[in-house]
Amino acid sequence: MLKIINFKDYEKDLDIAINYYYKKWGNNNFHFFNDAIRNSSNGNEGLPRFYLLLENDEIIGCGSLVTNDFISRHDLMPWLAGLFIEEEKRGKELGNYIMNFLEKEAMKIGFSCIYLTTNHNGYYEKYGWTRINDGFELSGEPTRIYKKIL
Repeated sequence: MLKIINFKDYEKDLDIAINYYYKKWGNNNFHFFNDAIRNSSNGNEGLPRFYLLLENDEIIGCGSLVTNDFISRHDLMPWLAGLFIEEEKRGKELGNYIMNFLEKEAMKIGFSCIYLTTNHNGYYEKYGWTRINDGFELSGEPTRIYKKIL
């Protein structure tokens, strides 16, 4: 059985959830992710929000809504970030399953569109995302920005 839960509602241990996310997205910045997740929202308002995708209570993916995804465009938000599906679970539309959930969460707190940044080509377009322009990562490298009207 699949379910999506807020990190703070993970019954096993918040530290396990934080370590999972960090192993997928961190790079010598554990304290950043630890602090961001521990101080994230688990209510009906506010950002950031971090979620786990569970299958039979095993973590198989994650995703989040954040105010900025390490990109120069601070004028845009919220950002869908940290989308990850375990490799052996890919090909089953689980990424889209998380995206749909995050889109509904963004609408619940009053947003009419959502953004993401990626260097993947073709994946997000098939789920209704439109490339709007480029921004810059912290490294100075350009990256694509996508938008989806909710």
